[in-house]
Amino acid sequence: MPSSNPLPPKENSLFKRILKCYEHKQYKNGLKFAKQILSNPKFSEHGETLAMKGLTLNCLGRKEEAYEYVRRGLRNDLTSHVCWHVYGLLQRSDKKYDEAIKCYRNALKWEKDNIQILRDLSLLQVQMRDLEGYRDTRYHLFMLRPTQRVSWIGFAMAYHLLEDYETALNILETFRKTQIPSSGYDFEHSEFLLYQNMVIRESGAFEEALRHLQANKDQIYDKVTIQETYGELYLKLSMFEEAKNEFNKLLERNPENIDYYYKLHEAEKLTTDAEKYELACRYRTKFPRALMPRRMALNYVSGDLFRKEVDEYMRRGFHKGIPPLFVDLKSLYKDKEKIKIIEDLLNTYRVSLTTTGFFSPDPNEEKQPASAILWVYYYMAQHYDYLQDTVEAFKYIETAINHTPTLIELFIVKGQIYKHAGDVKEAYKCMDEAQALDTADRYINYKCAKYMLRANLLQEAEEICSKFTREGVSAMENLNEMQCIWFQTECALAYQRLEKWGESLKKCHEIDRHFSEIIEDQFDFHTYCMRKMTLRSYVGLLRLEDVLRSHPFYFRAAKCAIQVYLRLHDRPLSYTDTQQQLNTDLAIQWNTSD
Repeated sequence: MPSSNPLPPKENSLFKRILKCYEHKQYKNGLKFAKQILSNPKFSEHGETLAMKGLTLNCLGRKEEAYEYVRRGLRNDLTSHVCWHVYGLLQRSDKKYDEAIKCYRNALKWEKDNIQILRDLSLLQVQMRDLEGYRDTRYHLFMLRPTQRVSWIGFAMAYHLLEDYETALNILETFRKTQIPSSGYDFEHSEFLLYQNMVIRESGAFEEALRHLQANKDQIYDKVTIQETYGELYLKLSMFEEAKNEFNKLLERNPENIDYYYKLHEAEKLTTDAEKYELACRYRTKFPRALMPRRMALNYVSGDLFRKEVDEYMRRGFHKGIPPLFVDLKSLYKDKEKIKIIEDLLNTYRVSLTTTGFFSPDPNEEKQPASAILWVYYYMAQHYDYLQDTVEAFKYIETAINHTPTLIELFIVKGQIYKHAGDVKEAYKCMDEAQALDTADRYINYKCAKYMLRANLLQEAEEICSKFTREGVSAMENLNEMQCIWFQTECALAYQRLEKWGESLKKCHEIDRHFSEIIEDQFDFHTYCMRKMTLRSYVGLLRLEDVLRSHPFYFRAAKCAIQVYLRLHDRPLSYTDTQQQLNTDLAIQWNTSD
């Protein structure tokens, strides 16, 4: 529907130039053209021009003026789809998505087939998870632009997200039949086929999914995904021999993937630990350089056989000097018998290496490097720390430090022992010493800062972090800008322990804002993923965003905020408490400035 106040040709051409300037981000030029129209007394209150001037001002950061002009334009021309669309864009820029949707719907009352308004509306609907509305809007776009690929994909995905798999598959299959296979490498068509197969699998039609994969495998270039999908489908259809063959091929590619071994257990119908151990031994022989089958074998044995296997595994780790060996074996510590065997072996190694330089008196054994005993001490310190035997843990970590006083990992473990013993001050001192040994190591820097925050030393932690933040900006501000949530969580908990309730809540709300920003950041992907055909990743993103606030980082921050609010509710701050807190903060500021 045309505007109630149409412009004559000269002013209309100027208005079109305003639109072009907005599209090309030439905002100052756009304002000049708007001024030329509005300076004419006949068109000084032209609604669409006022609205476009407001939109341009908004892009220049002049938000209050922008709203004033757009609202003025809307009052002068309530039947203009341009004014309503612009008002919706303004609301969208302020993250007021519900209000923006209302504006777009009003715009569509006056221009129901406007492609741009429909697209903008569909983006907001999927952002707000109004899936029924999204489906209707995508249908409207599909009817207006049936030749565009995005129209088909968006229409099908709306039904997929609503779990109407049959309709989604009909649309996708109809679209696929219209496509002419490319003779060269066509990644986008490959991704489309994988997405189509994903929808078929989610519908529960596994036989159909298998036929689809077999028919189109030559046009799919992600060969690993094809094999994994084949394996999954064979398992679902109880075609265990075929599944076994597929996962064997995958293990040839990557023998360190633990999921493939678990799938093989299912394919070979292994139920007992003895059968699973035999499979691990088989693949250990087949892939002698792979670590995963060696480690998996330890899960399924006990007694003397476990002693033999873990003895070989640990000797190899100590000989090579593998720092995370304890982390690797920690899951075995659920079994008390296995803990006892590991401890006996460790004591044997310690005595034998100290006296002879060998792991055991076996004359055929090769002599171990001097570092082997160091890694035994290092492991024993973590072993006893895990068992909460702090005295023994300190004994072995001190012995290790005396042996090699320049190894950073030893000071990290010593700090962890102090932390588990409840002495956070000594823990941070150990981490500070480790950090001093290698000031360029970002991981040590992070550990040191974290332990300082646990000891309520916020200023010192900020100084440590400043070594890896942008120059010219305070570390706290830079870490907030980078959404460094672990740092802000530890700060919030430190402020809570110091009873600085306001600062603690401030950090918790910063974390909440980060999660809100992550949710808002998905907005740009609604068009990008459709255009680039990364449809499986896009669906995964939408599903992740739906459960984003169940993340452990958010849970910790929310728990801290709840505890602080409950404390303030049960014992509200008096005027004296507030004044005392202000005086303390001022004193700290004076001291730091001096």
